[in-house]
Amino acid sequence: MDYSQFLVMKQEICLLVLFLLVFLNDTFLPRKAQSGIGLITCILFAVFTLGGFCPAMMPDGVAVAFSGMYETSPVIFAIKNILNIGVFIVLIQSLRWNSSEKQTMRRGEFYELLLITLFGMYLMISARHFLLFIIGLETASLPLAAMVAFDKHRYESHEAAVKYILTAVFSSAVIMMGLSFVYGMTGSLYFSGISGSIAIGNAPIVPLVIALAFVIAGMGFKLSLVPFHLWTGDVYQGAPTSVTSYLSVISKGSAAFAFLVILWQVFGSVYADAWEWMLYALIVLTITIGNLFAIRQRNMKRFLAFSSVSQAGYIMLGIIAYNAMGMAALMYYILVYIFSNLAAFGVIGAIENKTGKVSMDDYNGLYKTNPRLAVTMMLAMFSLAGIPPFAGFFSKFFIFTSAINQGSVAIYVLVLIALINTIVSLYYYLLVVKAMFIKTEEECTIATFRSALSERVGMWICLAGILGLGIVSFFYDSLLTISGC
Repeated sequence: MDYSQFLVMKQEICLLVLFLLVFLNDTFLPRKAQSGIGLITCILFAVFTLGGFCPAMMPDGVAVAFSGMYETSPVIFAIKNILNIGVFIVLIQSLRWNSSEKQTMRRGEFYELLLITLFGMYLMISARHFLLFIIGLETASLPLAAMVAFDKHRYESHEAAVKYILTAVFSSAVIMMGLSFVYGMTGSLYFSGISGSIAIGNAPIVPLVIALAFVIAGMGFKLSLVPFHLWTGDVYQGAPTSVTSYLSVISKGSAAFAFLVILWQVFGSVYADAWEWMLYALIVLTITIGNLFAIRQRNMKRFLAFSSVSQAGYIMLGIIAYNAMGMAALMYYILVYIFSNLAAFGVIGAIENKTGKVSMDDYNGLYKTNPRLAVTMMLAMFSLAGIPPFAGFFSKFFIFTSAINQGSVAIYVLVLIALINTIVSLYYYLLVVKAMFIKTEEECTIATFRSALSERVGMWICLAGILGLGIVSFFYDSLLTISGC
């Protein structure tokens, strides 16, 4: 075996080294010295994230390892760097919660589980063989169930963990059922091998459609696509807020990139015959039902859960536009979504850590008692809704533009439905703004308080992203260049 192949996996190797440093710190240092493990992890991960933008680290072109099972390229490298930015923000925002007294005995486990799930997501994105993809999928999914159940003294956390693990198990089983059909028809688990067999007609179209339906259903669970979304609200509500924020952006983003690769590199040759209309129906249902359910929510974490369901539908618009513009739009959308959603979760987490309140009604008149938190939440809502000049407007603009470049009448109708749903989403995002700024005649149940420094730093980074990405247009151009345009 040529061990030099491991040098292709620069990001994975560096991440494992970081994991081992955190693990050794947690295992062998005295308990009194472990109070700083969160800050140490943040510093190490910041160095790791910044190193990912070093030109010397980025590959010059496509590089493969293990007989083509693993692949990396500038665009894959950039995708992982985008996920790293989101993980770094989550780590900062979780410092206050994970440094609390009730987390003393399991402080290190949170960071270790988080880094292992990120490693699995890396494998999912770089996999070009379904065996490696399944290994990455399970490595990412199983530790997340433990993270969801991290607050072991709350019944809701236990319930959320059970629902998540059952969903993860069933979705993985559904995916593997579909892959068994694909393997039976093509005799290969390599993405290129399956695609080649399908292209020359070795796979009958009807069994292929059935197999593809299983694969899309399994990935639909990971992305919270309708009708595979019913676990999302309960899991987001029951999990600790730091875990919920990680689930909502990092897990969803990695699944979206992996889904794009699978659909186009494996099944792209039967796009019009097998999965075009299947995907159109999923997108319409996901955006519409996600919006309708979000309107009815009063718990802020459930509210953002169904908001994320709707956002998953917009993400899918980038997936159906598989070209350089579609890839760049998807990467830009995920990056903006990371900043916008984590800004909202940063406010929710700061308020929950101080007061324990997560109801939208508790936010009535928040501007009077905590104006900075109210303004941060308002900007996050505006960006998620796509109001100019914030970054969310441009992310939706680019994702719609990339989709309509397909040129068919059906795609124009699909984008029109998505635009109408954007107006609906504006209504429920503004409900939060109304509670904070307009319902000032009602007494706010959240007293004035000062959030922790780590929470403020996380929100500052998110606000910089929301405002900066709406102004600095060359960043999208850079993503377009990396994507091959």
